[in-house]
Amino acid sequence: MTIASPTVSLPHQVEVVNVGLPLFADSVRDQDRPVQHVDWRIPAGGNLDAVKALQSLYGDRAAAIDEANAEVVRRLDQGVPFLVEVSRASEVVPGFDGRTIVHCGPPIDWTDVCDPLRRSIRAAVVAEGWVDDVEQAHRLIERGEVRLEPANHHAMAVPMATAIGPSAPVFVVENEQGGTRAFSPINQGPGEVAWFGRETDAAIERLRFLRDVAGPLLSWTVRRTGPIDLLALAGQGIQMGDDLHMRTQATTNLLTRNLLPYIAEYEGPGRVEFARYLSGNHLFFLNLAMASAKSLTLWAEQVQGSSIVTSMARNGTTFGIRVAGSDHWYITEAPPVEDALYYSGYGPETSARDIGDSAVLELMGLGGPAAAGSPAVAAFLGGTMADALKATEAMAAICAGASSRFKLPTLDFQGTPVGVDLRRVVELGITPKVNTGVLHVSSGIGQVGAGVATAPVACFVEALLDLAARTS
Repeated sequence: MTIASPTVSLPHQVEVVNVGLPLFADSVRDQDRPVQHVDWRIPAGGNLDAVKALQSLYGDRAAAIDEANAEVVRRLDQGVPFLVEVSRASEVVPGFDGRTIVHCGPPIDWTDVCDPLRRSIRAAVVAEGWVDDVEQAHRLIERGEVRLEPANHHAMAVPMATAIGPSAPVFVVENEQGGTRAFSPINQGPGEVAWFGRETDAAIERLRFLRDVAGPLLSWTVRRTGPIDLLALAGQGIQMGDDLHMRTQATTNLLTRNLLPYIAEYEGPGRVEFARYLSGNHLFFLNLAMASAKSLTLWAEQVQGSSIVTSMARNGTTFGIRVAGSDHWYITEAPPVEDALYYSGYGPETSARDIGDSAVLELMGLGGPAAAGSPAVAAFLGGTMADALKATEAMAAICAGASSRFKLPTLDFQGTPVGVDLRRVVELGITPKVNTGVLHVSSGIGQVGAGVATAPVACFVEALLDLAARTS
């Protein structure tokens, strides 16, 4: 008996769920068929040691780590930093005295310092009055007569290629709940300035202006205003298009409005010059945001047994992170700045590697986590708000919580992601993206663009393996 073959009916509509390689999803989509792509990746990129560590940290130890992480996120989210004072660094910053220059990023020897940071350090030495010019400054440093230390080791965060000496004025930011104090220098502003890797007479003169004019004026002003709730201003700025890293215009304007009546009353020297400087400095609030973030991460890093990153800094040569409960640096090579927009005539081949302590902002929900609310930042991420949304979503995938104060109107007022979790970073192979400027690699002409740097995964893997060993 002959058995007839069954009739096969093909469906008229095909809906596909694709797991893994996006190429297959793209092919289905090109045929105008509905497809849902699942971005599945081999955990930890197939690194067996990292997979073993993840099994441990997601296994029996997960409950304790999650409890510690919740406390870290609470501290990052609910601490309230206030600007309370502006003073010379030597008067308020612990251990900052003598011939000491503090710089951005992890510890580094002078022989390994990149060109922009070398110029900034030499400019700071001249501004301190220890020598007369940058050539003498270079020789002084080479002889070991100037001590170089990371700003992070002094409860300070400094942006880009900033280096300062003990006479520089600093913002003093207090987080009363956590009993922590953090510091950041006054932002140097745009143009011919040392934090962009310049050591010209104009750049050195700007450092002197900040010390001799801006510092005393701001010190007097803050005494008159009383403590200023910095993140209340930042929360408003986020809803006005700031990300509080690459763009701080709105928040700077809000702060300026608060300070203006007192600046107008100031009878000391330099009021007009300071007003001109302030009106042309759209990044004035950046350093205050960084000091705020530092005051919260100092509190957060006191929590033991957490997998949350509490320091993330770059010196143009190396990139380093630290984790709550430990003061150890996990260090790898600094990444290039990608997704960048350059000034005419410049490009990747003329650009220095990523630099500055400002990545501390990404750890508390600002910068990259807030990209979806900032059209200005979207320009560096592909040009559309959809691209900016992807950046925020990527940060959400590796963070342990969401902000209760930084709300994005473009996402129905969802909070920005907070608390970068080592476990998620290594498991997914997604690292934080950091909004940043681009400096020239060697010519000393300063900024040549701005863009987004992707944190290297190697230091996160090292930190994860060490966490697994420490908590075993």
